[in-house]
Amino acid sequence: MASEKRRKRVLVVDDDDDLRELLSLIVTRAGFDAETAWDGKQAVEQIEARPPDLVILDLMLPRYGGFEILRRLQQGPLAALPIVVVTGRYNDPATAGLVRAESNVVALLAKPVDTAGLTELLQSRLVDH
Repeated sequence: MASEKRRKRVLVVDDDDDLRELLSLIVTRAGFDAETAWDGKQAVEQIEARPPDLVILDLMLPRYGGFEILRRLQQGPLAALPIVVVTGRYNDPATAGLVRAESNVVALLAKPVDTAGLTELLQSRLVDH
């Protein structure tokens, strides 16, 4: 009998408890395992200890902001880890441009998050990858 494939893991990083819970629910309903972190320091520690298959990252976080996390992960073995940035600052063209220029960012989503759009993105990035 063929061995079962490991379920893909997504780390959801947001300091807003309700949004973190909603994003985790979207991830699990899409068929993936969701793990969470509430701040940047906790996120980096979790990623370095056990790298997920994808990270959903808020930019505005306590103890390491989103940009600091993006740049930190670009160095070394985690440079190819795909990151979906979720931000309420999406309407700021300067911020959007900076985020999209980061090599490890695969998508930039505005808050409130479009559930169907995030589900489709997760499926396209994680199924058979």
